[in-house]
Amino acid sequence: MSEAKEQSMRVLVISADDFEDSELTEPVAALREAGLEVDIAAPKAGAIRGKKGVEVDANLDVAEVAASAYDLLLLPGGKAPARLRESEKVRSLVQDFMTGAKPIAAICHGPQILISAGVVKGRTMTAYSSVGKELEEAGAEYVDQIVVADSNFITARQPSDLPAFIDQIMATLRKRAETA
Repeated sequence: MSEAKEQSMRVLVISADDFEDSELTEPVAALREAGLEVDIAAPKAGAIRGKKGVEVDANLDVAEVAASAYDLLLLPGGKAPARLRESEKVRSLVQDFMTGAKPIAAICHGPQILISAGVVKGRTMTAYSSVGKELEEAGAEYVDQIVVADSNFITARQPSDLPAFIDQIMATLRKRAETA
């Protein structure tokens, strides 16, 4: 990816309290280190706290966000997706990313948001093992693999999969920049 393209690319992270700490902080750090602009949105702008106590500043309220301003959506896991999947605005943002065929990266329980948004049917995906049955019931093919890339989806199972998940996100963004 050229430096200019990297800097023009924007990533939206949607999360809330009780996120899985490393699943938010590690990808965000890697993306920012690569020169990408990263915004974190939550049901209300301000501090959100991870399951293990990490505090992160959500600089946006999800109600203020337009998918058209971003190149990739990142959905970390933990307990936050269970709450976020109930938000009509969050589901609508996911659907807007789908309409634009933009990459969506979801790890652990993050795919629950995709299930509630009604966008997983016919996709091959992975997630935390307890989410597998729910993915299948929603029409996706669940596979127990470290990382799965299917069309615009990038999914991974758990914190130990973060290196491969981050690598796949970066490869997807590089490819997107080259074809832009």
